[in-house]
Amino acid sequence: MAQRPVPLDLLPWAMESLPPSSVGEAICNDFSVVAGDASNRRYFRLDTGADSYIVAQAPPATEKNEAFVAMGELLAKARIAVPQVLAVDYVKGYLLLQDLGDRTLLPELNADTVDGYYGQAFELLHKMATVDVGRLDFPQYDVTLLTEELERFPIWFAQALLGLSISAQEQDLLHKFGKFLMDSALEQPRVLVHRDFHSRNMMLLDHGEIALIDFQDAVLGPITYDLVSLLRDCYVRWPVEQVEAWALAYRAQLGAQGHWVGDDESQFVRWFDWMGLQRHIKVLGTFARLHLRDGKPGYLGDLPVVIAYVEEILQKYAPQQPVFAQFKAWFELRISPRVAQQTWSGKT
Repeated sequence: MAQRPVPLDLLPWAMESLPPSSVGEAICNDFSVVAGDASNRRYFRLDTGADSYIVAQAPPATEKNEAFVAMGELLAKARIAVPQVLAVDYVKGYLLLQDLGDRTLLPELNADTVDGYYGQAFELLHKMATVDVGRLDFPQYDVTLLTEELERFPIWFAQALLGLSISAQEQDLLHKFGKFLMDSALEQPRVLVHRDFHSRNMMLLDHGEIALIDFQDAVLGPITYDLVSLLRDCYVRWPVEQVEAWALAYRAQLGAQGHWVGDDESQFVRWFDWMGLQRHIKVLGTFARLHLRDGKPGYLGDLPVVIAYVEEILQKYAPQQPVFAQFKAWFELRISPRVAQQTWSGKT
């Protein structure tokens, strides 16, 4: 996909938006590009000689700039580190942001560090769970949103990427299976949900604190959503037993603070597992769409981890739930053989 040209007025706008005391003796004539994400936003680093800033070009037709600013303020009030918004032009879609550096959490995670970092992440989740959205007209993780997410799987992954033709009978199975997952999601306690609470959206600051980015899609939704986004991260995989132990430790932490976290541990684990299954089925469609529609093939390399999560939970619950057994059989018959033919699967 061809790179969009940088608007000629973006750099002058950014320079004019800086506080006078922040501009050093060096004259900035250009940006350095900062690695982007899965959206249409683009980020540039602006070094003035006195300090460094991030300038975002976020097209207002596709990006939720008002939501980004509002959510950042809400999280900051909850004592969660987020990039400060120094200036914004909503009409043009320009934002001047505090520069949090380049250290994402993902490359810092290993067997020795993960407990400490995830402990910090649990604290962030707890703060988000206690945020009082008050009378704000906050978007909901409702049937409409959950349905739209699940529909990405047959449209973009099964049909567009793998070349399958989905019959009416198969569509019916997908609908029944999806309703099962959605009913589980909707029965959970509702908290503030980031929706992409994972290691690539966490920045490590110089003093070791974790900061959150990419939170403009936040909604009120299931209590396990962000937890499973973290523990079954699409970009890093941990032992099954360790993941469940972390999930139950977080449940105990929330329960000790007076939150309702299900009637017992087994209910919470089921919520957690099925929420992750909904998310990962959605992600299969999302990553396929990023490749096919948006020209971002890099996400194809992450599909095998996501598929492994799907297969893991289907295997666990197929003996207990007939609809899981039906979906598992269909996935193994129709999806797995096509996946094995793809270069990104690592099986060709």
